[in-house]
Amino acid sequence: MQLTINGETKQTDAGTVRELLVSLELHKQAVAVEVNREVVPKKLHESTPLKDGDTVELVTLVGG
Repeated sequence: MQLTINGETKQTDAGTVRELLVSLELHKQAVAVEVNREVVPKKLHESTPLKDGDTVELVTLVGG
């Protein structure tokens, strides 16, 4: 399926937000997720489906 992730079109086989984070190697980090302008709380990452054409915004926290 095709998703727009942080403004870039990408192909993925991820079916849920959690699967997407794992495929991007972000699942072990603190990540804010928004799908189609709706915030997805961490407790819903595993159960929130993604579909072709979705727009996903991912924001990670960087210390320093």
